[in-house]
Amino acid sequence: MIYFASPCHTYTMLFSSQNLYIIKNHRHSFKVSDQKVNVSEVLRAIENVIEDVIMSLSKNKAPILILRNRSDWGNIHFTEAVGFQMISNCTTQQIRSDSPKSGTKFALCLKILSIIYKMVQTNTYATKRDIFYTDTVLFGNQRVVDNIINDISCMLKIPRRTLHILSTSKGCIAGDLSYIEEDGTKVNCTCRTTTPVPSNVEGIRNLITDAKFILIIEKDATFQRLLDDNFCCKISPSIIITGKGVPDINTRLLVRKLWDTCQVPIFALMDADPHGIEIMSIYKYGSVSMSFEAHRLTVPAVRWLGLLPSDVYRLNVPMSALIPLTKEDQSKLTALQARPYIAHESAWKKEVMFLVIYSMQGSHKTFLQCVNIHVSRSHMITALGFSGKVLIHSELQPSVKC
Repeated sequence: MIYFASPCHTYTMLFSSQNLYIIKNHRHSFKVSDQKVNVSEVLRAIENVIEDVIMSLSKNKAPILILRNRSDWGNIHFTEAVGFQMISNCTTQQIRSDSPKSGTKFALCLKILSIIYKMVQTNTYATKRDIFYTDTVLFGNQRVVDNIINDISCMLKIPRRTLHILSTSKGCIAGDLSYIEEDGTKVNCTCRTTTPVPSNVEGIRNLITDAKFILIIEKDATFQRLLDDNFCCKISPSIIITGKGVPDINTRLLVRKLWDTCQVPIFALMDADPHGIEIMSIYKYGSVSMSFEAHRLTVPAVRWLGLLPSDVYRLNVPMSALIPLTKEDQSKLTALQARPYIAHESAWKKEVMFLVIYSMQGSHKTFLQCVNIHVSRSHMITALGFSGKVLIHSELQPSVKC
């Protein structure tokens, strides 16, 4: 059973394995909410969805939900200034309540909408994991919940945080940075210890740093090694951050917040393979599935520091450091060549072609991976050398308060 109590209506929704029943209990006069406008807008947006469902039932029609196709490249517009953005007239899909294929998803969408509605009303928050554990048998697996939450956020055009849904952070940050979290907790990052990326990035305030640049690192192992080497202090005051592979939303939000507020250069240290390039592009230009939130997540100023595929020659990397290219890597490489940002980034296109050449050499197809931490560290120090000189003579004040 799902229960909605709104300023306009009270609805009870009963689900069975085959049918959806919605019973309108009573109606009372509308009152202007004393809560913030954004809260009222969230509640009203959810109520509109439910009212459409009721209207369909009143006409003896099967209720449907209209969701935007978040995975369709045809719905994406690319610009260098923002990255991947969902177009306004994008294609959609119908989630029908009377269809064996989509009936379950329809019911789960309403179930999660009811959870969101109650959280917004009571000013409480939950992670996607929390929502999954409200009924693990009903949802089946975490991915189902994650996809539906993103679909709802896209359908309502409301960020997940505003829906009172938090994401569990997996990223870490270190270096010259301090800030205050929404609950008043003061966080002081250091050059030798890791600090988890906060779960409420939008709530942090009073960011203070002397950092001259920010370094995004693909892998946690590389991040930890640089931390052990006291990298943040050796190469001018800096901030290093990792999403431990494909970055989660909070890590991307934090990189964006640091860029918006601190205005320092941002570099990316990735593996010189198709997956490393794609991960870097997620930070810089975003992803197709989250293109409806591009303005909050992308950081077009990110610069590819390395490790570059062309560095295999420049650094005289031995063949023993080359790892066989798998079928999955080959597929990713082929897909990369069709990405719109490759056409806009001539330097990236050149590096991708190096990977293509490597993959075609000899009987064993290979690619360069940042597996040798000594090579990656030496390369980074060399690559940052010139940038460091520029930053030292920049107009940044000794202490940057963001």
